[in-house]
Amino acid sequence: MRFLVTGGAGFIGSNTVDELVRRGHDVVVLDDLSTGKTENLARVKSKIKLLQESITNLDALREACRGVDCVIHLAAQTSVPRSVKDPIETNLINVNGTLNVLVSARDAKVKRVVFACSCAVYGKTSVLPIRESASLAPISPYGVSKQVGEAYGRVFQEMYGLEFVSLRYFNVFGPRQDPGSPYSGVLSVFSAALLGGTQPTVYGDGEQSRDFVYVENVVAANLLAAEAKGVPGLAINVGTGNRCTLNQTLALLERIAGRSARAKYATARDGDIRDSQADIGLARQSLGYHPRFGFEEGLKRTWEWLSAAQNAPSRH
Repeated sequence: MRFLVTGGAGFIGSNTVDELVRRGHDVVVLDDLSTGKTENLARVKSKIKLLQESITNLDALREACRGVDCVIHLAAQTSVPRSVKDPIETNLINVNGTLNVLVSARDAKVKRVVFACSCAVYGKTSVLPIRESASLAPISPYGVSKQVGEAYGRVFQEMYGLEFVSLRYFNVFGPRQDPGSPYSGVLSVFSAALLGGTQPTVYGDGEQSRDFVYVENVVAANLLAAEAKGVPGLAINVGTGNRCTLNQTLALLERIAGRSARAKYATARDGDIRDSQADIGLARQSLGYHPRFGFEEGLKRTWEWLSAAQNAPSRH
């Protein structure tokens, strides 16, 4: 099969590209490298086609979709705090960009689009674990942008016959998540602080909980969604079905790292959800998805990767 992976030089994207290449697929990557990095694709660069373009460029997407069987659409502005700060930018990338992807895929007769959605579409919910049938009530511009992208995908399937599968990722972590960005995932930020001997900041009291899902589990879900029968039109949670508080996470990280975190606590951030946990029954049933890596195993692997990356000679 020939795949287009938007955002394929990013954290989840490059891990997905590695696995697609390993399985012998043809891969085109479209990434503007605003957050993605070419070094993330170092292992496979001779085997893929890389287009340094943005999903806001419709002409570039039309070109990228030629001859493609499936688009895995990961390119996005993925930060809740950044969306609160700049909702217009988030809408431009996540809504307009997704519409560009769908139009280009439709016109190129692509068979299926797999869309990276988010648990942010659920907003605050008191019923855990969260099932896909829960009402959608996002509390951030980011969450709204993902809900709109999902709605557009459904409409394109109904109106134009473009198969569309939406994967609602919970809190993804793992190698290649950038710890240097102020908008990074909490686990990479915590790990980088421990590695650098600085105090990690916890926003809120640390008792908020998340369903942290290791990136290799998400890669498996992406590939299953690309080929599974009977899934077009579905929105499917991708998590582990468990949750862990930030305080518990720090304690576990301290044990793995063998050093103290001495966290400092700050005011909770706007748009942050208190508790999150996926019901993954539909993913198991429809995709045959079974998360291979548990939280502790994923955290160990992430710590090892960060430690190795810190000790690697810098490139100039």
